[in-house]
Amino acid sequence: MKSITRRAFACGMALLPSFRPALARAQTAVSPTEAGAIAKEAYIYGFPMVDSYRIQYAYFVDANGPEYKAPWNQLRNFSRVFTPEDKAVQTPNSDTPYSFLGMDLRTEPIVLTVPVIEKERYFSIQLIDAYTFNFDYIGSRSTGNNGGSFLIAGPHWNGSPPNGVTKVIRAETEIALAAYRTQLFNPADIDNVKKVQAGYRVQTLSAFLGAPAPKAAPAIDFIKPLTPETEKTSLEFFNIVNFLLQFCTTNPSEKELMARFAKIGVGAGKTFNAGNLTPELKTAIEQGMADAWQALAQLQKRMDAGEVTSGDTFGTRAYLKNNYLYRMAAAVFGIYGNSKQEAMYPMYLVDADGKKFDGANRYTVRFAPGQLPPVNAFWSLTMYELPSSLLTANPINRYLLNSPMLSEFKRDGDGGITFYIQNEAPAADKQPNWLPAPKGGFFVVMRLYWPKAEALEGTWKQPPMQRTV
Repeated sequence: MKSITRRAFACGMALLPSFRPALARAQTAVSPTEAGAIAKEAYIYGFPMVDSYRIQYAYFVDANGPEYKAPWNQLRNFSRVFTPEDKAVQTPNSDTPYSFLGMDLRTEPIVLTVPVIEKERYFSIQLIDAYTFNFDYIGSRSTGNNGGSFLIAGPHWNGSPPNGVTKVIRAETEIALAAYRTQLFNPADIDNVKKVQAGYRVQTLSAFLGAPAPKAAPAIDFIKPLTPETEKTSLEFFNIVNFLLQFCTTNPSEKELMARFAKIGVGAGKTFNAGNLTPELKTAIEQGMADAWQALAQLQKRMDAGEVTSGDTFGTRAYLKNNYLYRMAAAVFGIYGNSKQEAMYPMYLVDADGKKFDGANRYTVRFAPGQLPPVNAFWSLTMYELPSSLLTANPINRYLLNSPMLSEFKRDGDGGITFYIQNEAPAADKQPNWLPAPKGGFFVVMRLYWPKAEALEGTWKQPPMQRTV
């Protein structure tokens, strides 16, 4: 990691070898009880960052991997929707073809240009920082469909907005992700989506201005990410947090938190050396990691009961008010989910009787006349198998039901719509309304893109999913 270490030293963040014994002394000065409590906090704080890094490493670093998209600062369009073969991101949407852009903002800003898009077609560009905050949006709801150029600047850029830029958007981290979603009306519409995607442009600021490029920041020596399984228990987790914090400014609200984390060797540029820990401290820190998952399990109970919604867990730093457990829940249950103003995700985690879903059973969900999800764009119901939280393979390759399919659904006698959620195909007259389920555990996510006020304010409620056999 020579290049990034030089950069960290220049910023006063490097941990020189001569100081590592001091770090060991600092760690041993912390009691096991305090170390466990700090580890729990640091794990909850860092989990979204570490899991996001796992994904972005697969997308933008590991050129030989199956999930690789493109190098940093180069846009990759996908003119298809996600399928069960896409395994990097939990709960992917299969409504909108994606485009992905990993942004390295250390050298200079990046300018995203979007074309004029017909007003009926929803699109969005979700801007996600290294903390996993949704720090801003470009799209139908936020900026309209009339096109424009949007400058994305890192925390250390001090330039002036140039001519031709519609809006300057600031990120508080030097690494960020742009996730584009372009609505596909039906399979025959794919060529139109391709035309829209061809109009998306990404340029460095210097290229946008036709000016000489500044001196490039040092190449990053990316460290190997953990797997979803080892993220839960490996103490290497904290070194990945330390690596990522080098690309993040410290928010004033977190200065005391960072000082607390430093007591166990967690901080920008630090080295967390598990080998220097006493057995008591190692056990305490491992227990702290386990305690973080217990805290999440308690939060999940509140989410199952409807006390906390997915909309509470995604958003800006200001919206989340530094609720790190909510941020962890967002990463675990649906990383890179939208802020609720952009999309809401009412989830079916249990049936009407409070029991977990099982593909051995059959279920229905009915929307009474006039009670379909209220949206300005569109809605969908998507099936995910457990424990992977990925799309589930099925004989008809149907992973969701959505509003563009309304003309295909069979209506009830009163004009309402009943959907059938089960593993085996229902009777022929019900198959247009069938959402195939796996044989084992599953959950269903409803998506409301650009939700209307009655959804945002809670006057519209999702109907329960009933077990029928």
